[in-house]
Amino acid sequence: MPPVALLLLPAAAAQATSGSANPDLSLILDVTGAYFTAEEPYAPGGHDPHATGLALQGLELAASKAVDPYLRFDANLVFTLEGVEIEEAFATTLALPGRFQVRAGQFLTRFGRANPLHVHTWAFVDQAFPVARVLGAEGSGGLGAEASWLAPLPWSLEVAIAGTASGTAHVHGEEAVEEEHHHVHPLATATVEQFFPLGDDWSVLWGLSGAAGPDPATGEDEAAIAGTDLTLQWRPLRGGRIARVRLESEWFWRERTVGRHAWTDLSGYTQITWRFARRWEAGGRHEYGAAAVPVSGENLPDPSDPTWTADRHRGALALTFRPSEFSRLRLQGATDLAGWIDRPEYAALLAFEVSAGAHGAHTF
Repeated sequence: MPPVALLLLPAAAAQATSGSANPDLSLILDVTGAYFTAEEPYAPGGHDPHATGLALQGLELAASKAVDPYLRFDANLVFTLEGVEIEEAFATTLALPGRFQVRAGQFLTRFGRANPLHVHTWAFVDQAFPVARVLGAEGSGGLGAEASWLAPLPWSLEVAIAGTASGTAHVHGEEAVEEEHHHVHPLATATVEQFFPLGDDWSVLWGLSGAAGPDPATGEDEAAIAGTDLTLQWRPLRGGRIARVRLESEWFWRERTVGRHAWTDLSGYTQITWRFARRWEAGGRHEYGAAAVPVSGENLPDPSDPTWTADRHRGALALTFRPSEFSRLRLQGATDLAGWIDRPEYAALLAFEVSAGAHGAHTF
């Protein structure tokens, strides 16, 4: 075979695998109108509405492509009024032996259920505050690598281990220069996820996660985090029924060290969604965050949030209407009750989403 033909073989294999040299692209727009009774509402998520009025939660440009028989490339760029965020940009192996897979680049770690999700896949308008409180406003992630292994068992069991550089996960305009942090060691994350089908209509997903290293919520100090998540879903597959009920719960335990002192805290949320018609879905969510407790037993306030001196509860009810799989309207009411505040604070949110392209369509 001529040498030129040998050089053309990889390109030909890639073309045969992908069918086109162009990546699959999509644009997803999320806009929200919000009303808060509080002048400074508690909204720790980076994409949450933070004040009364209109908010652009994000315009996401998603691109994905199998570049050759060995690698797949995925990227998610989010445009906001403050700048551009490289949310994810990574390559994933497609042909490793032994049920192994590796991805490398910029990505959100697979710590639990909520952290890897993008805005357009949320079940509510805003993010559950325990996720942002423990894993950071933009979620736990950054530049790094992850190795995963699918066990050869009768049920699905996957183990993933990742190392990501703290302080490099996100870029928001010129503020990134001031907020950049440098660490000599990465954040290490490990996850075990198991999926069990329970007959034809029921399924269970259970995960355990752990992380150690620079605190993902602040980018500073040190933290050790343990988490568990459980998802129970009922979805009848016979008789043409479109109903679906999904119960999800996720909990975090954290020990954070600042200087010579350490604090522990517990946070979690439980939510249920019910698709009762082809275009309609209802949901409810409860969130909980306990005050940080000093490990030494001394009465020392948590320096990251010294006002958080008691339990905090937040609840939300949402109603979603999908004209099609490419658009969505969601009305949500919420209440926030912190133990150190005299009366609850309330919020009303109306979110609109539209997507165009090959990615991001909602399940119908």
